[in-house]
Amino acid sequence: MSNASELLASGPSARPSASDVASHTARALFTVGESLIRGEFAPGERMSELPLVARLGVSRTPIRLALERLAHMGLLDISASGGFTVRGYSAAEALDAIEIRGVIEGTAARLAAERLIDASEVDTLRRLGAEMDRLESLTLDSFAHYMDLNEAFHLAIVNLAKSAMVKRAFEQAISLPFASPSAMVFPTSGLANADEALAIAKMHHRSLVDAIQTRQGTRAEHLAREHAFLGRRVLAMALSDAETLSRIPGASLINPSAPERT
Repeated sequence: MSNASELLASGPSARPSASDVASHTARALFTVGESLIRGEFAPGERMSELPLVARLGVSRTPIRLALERLAHMGLLDISASGGFTVRGYSAAEALDAIEIRGVIEGTAARLAAERLIDASEVDTLRRLGAEMDRLESLTLDSFAHYMDLNEAFHLAIVNLAKSAMVKRAFEQAISLPFASPSAMVFPTSGLANADEALAIAKMHHRSLVDAIQTRQGTRAEHLAREHAFLGRRVLAMALSDAETLSRIPGASLINPSAPERT
């Protein structure tokens, strides 16, 4: 079978291959995930499989697998009946998500410093930091480039930790769009003190590179946590300003007035 429509049209006897299911699941995961981040589904809304089958042109199996994956990522809840609903986050939960990411990145930075064998291992991190340093401000032309560099910088620190467990925890933490390392770049770019915030972020990056390459584990951990706290502070400010909040990826999942769940 060459595509999803042929799979559906061929009747119940057709059995898609494992590679077909994996491909269609990846497509469904990306498409539905993007729709959730853009706010096309409201918190608490039920995610019915059949409308998604019709919308995406794939069978129910990859849709179900994609929904299960999105629930694991924290974007959906599994209801008592076994179905899925869009998960909403209180302000406290959103802030805690960034706090947790900071703890993980702090651990990664400390391990990176402690497990460093050769100074050349920091070359990639140093290069990414230097490229961000050369950006004096965030403009329409430089914004996307800075985002890519920033994401790569944070991932490089995690990779330097040389820990599969830390990397897995980091990937889980950033699966919530508003908790990713670059999420707060969006609202920061619209603030009056955007250049100041960028300067602080770049200073943190330089200090992190220095702490890791000089094998100062405790210092690296504290710097990484302080760097994440900068994002937490931006989110705290955005929660009181609907326009600023709307620029944060996945902001539609955050309800500032919702009570925290226990």
